[in-house]
Amino acid sequence: MPNYEISLLYPNEEAIEKSINGLDSPKITTETLESLELDYAIDLQNSRLCDMFTMSREVIEYRQGVFDDLLENEELSVLLNKLLPIVSDINDLRRLSNESTATDSYLYSITEIELYISAMELLIEGLSPIKDSFKSEAFCALYNRVYELTSGEYYKDLNVKLKELTKRVREIRSVTIGVNLDSRLQPESAGVLSVNNEKFKSGELLQKILRLDFKNDEYTCIASLQPFKKGQSDNQQTALSNAFNSALGDVFKSSMRSWKKVVSSYVLENADFLIKLAPEIEFVTKATELIKALKETGNELSFPKIHPPKDKIFVAKGIYNPIVALKTGTKMVLNDFQFDENGTFFVLSGPNRGGKSVITCAVGHVFALAQLGLPVPASSAEISPVDGIFTHFPTSAEDTIDKGRLGEECARLDEIFELITSKSLVLLDESLSSTGSYEASYIASEVLSGMLASGCRGIFSTHLHELGMMIDDINERCKSLSSSKLDTLVAGMEDGERSFVILRQKPDGKSYASDIAAKYGISLEKIIKKIEKNI
Repeated sequence: MPNYEISLLYPNEEAIEKSINGLDSPKITTETLESLELDYAIDLQNSRLCDMFTMSREVIEYRQGVFDDLLENEELSVLLNKLLPIVSDINDLRRLSNESTATDSYLYSITEIELYISAMELLIEGLSPIKDSFKSEAFCALYNRVYELTSGEYYKDLNVKLKELTKRVREIRSVTIGVNLDSRLQPESAGVLSVNNEKFKSGELLQKILRLDFKNDEYTCIASLQPFKKGQSDNQQTALSNAFNSALGDVFKSSMRSWKKVVSSYVLENADFLIKLAPEIEFVTKATELIKALKETGNELSFPKIHPPKDKIFVAKGIYNPIVALKTGTKMVLNDFQFDENGTFFVLSGPNRGGKSVITCAVGHVFALAQLGLPVPASSAEISPVDGIFTHFPTSAEDTIDKGRLGEECARLDEIFELITSKSLVLLDESLSSTGSYEASYIASEVLSGMLASGCRGIFSTHLHELGMMIDDINERCKSLSSSKLDTLVAGMEDGERSFVILRQKPDGKSYASDIAAKYGISLEKIIKKIEKNI
């Protein structure tokens, strides 16, 4: 199989090209990931999570197979985690080799071959026992490629020659230098006479006694050995180092000339596929850790059924917020959620701390994780991928200095309208909370009308209970603009307690207020009783 087809994220070259050119890549920024805290859940060091998303049904299903194999084979994650630092070292060596002296470059070439062989041995030994359990095209292709490379005569010959070469190079312990002197016994020229596999020893009597070695062999100096660089200026040290490097380079040249060709024609080419896989390996291993961590909390995950983006389907049973689950380590209250012809955009209201923000983010999490190819936090789900996820969440005070809070909120909303399409998802959490109820409700009705006109899907989580009463008017107003409809959701209460269950019904702000007031003893009846006690 050609190298370009070995990918853990893309099924073929065409899918890779589409991703590179942004044709199947949804608009999901780092800011959106921060809002949803997905950067916390999948913390990548050597690549960007926002580059991993896709709209392609083919790509998502391909990745689902990869994660299925990773979850079914614990050894596979362990193997990839061991492989990653080796591949990283190969990449670093290539960079260093371009900036190094000739001698260092030769040594780096040998080390790269050693690392390449280590990586291939690790892969073939790790993949062979479990290869028959693979269901995904990706891991089958990876095993076949590794088997093809390691079973060839060239690879076997590479191992033999590497051992011979490293034995010669790694055993170098000293050089013998010849120095010509002038009539004043000053050095006038010098050169390397030999490269040795033994170190020179001091010729001092005390050292001979300690070594119990009194014979005058060729590696015993007639004067004491002095530490290199001691008493030398920087220029002297540089000149001497360059001389040694040049001499050693000449010695290595005959051995390494053929090896540089091997590195260029074989190792470089065949190690490339490992280097290209490195960001994908980091992503799938970190994502698998997230999946396992969520399962340990006792919450369910499932691979969603993927529909074409144009169908705009989203039906999810038993969804929950995975970030809250990770932080609390507990089983979550589950909710069902769907977008349909009677509700493409929802106004979600209810009591403070009743779960409005949690469920708003949860819907975003389901879309995002699905479009990474991961199982989603739900018992079941059917999803049409979106072409972008846009969030409008509260910001810090520092971000509002120039325009003021309301000005900043409106500016960010304006940016969202510049980018959304009918296939986008928009999540608004407590937007327009910086102004009075009347002004906020008016601006919110304009925003919601714009969302309906665009045809996008989304949620407006709000403290503005009266906004729910305006839904029919907004739908009527936008009837001529779009077939999209606005509907309402409510964060439920049971016996004065927050249930965290999201209900598809009209809001009743007064009942929530009275329930909360009663819970905390702030009702007129209870207040009067307390006052009477003090009279």
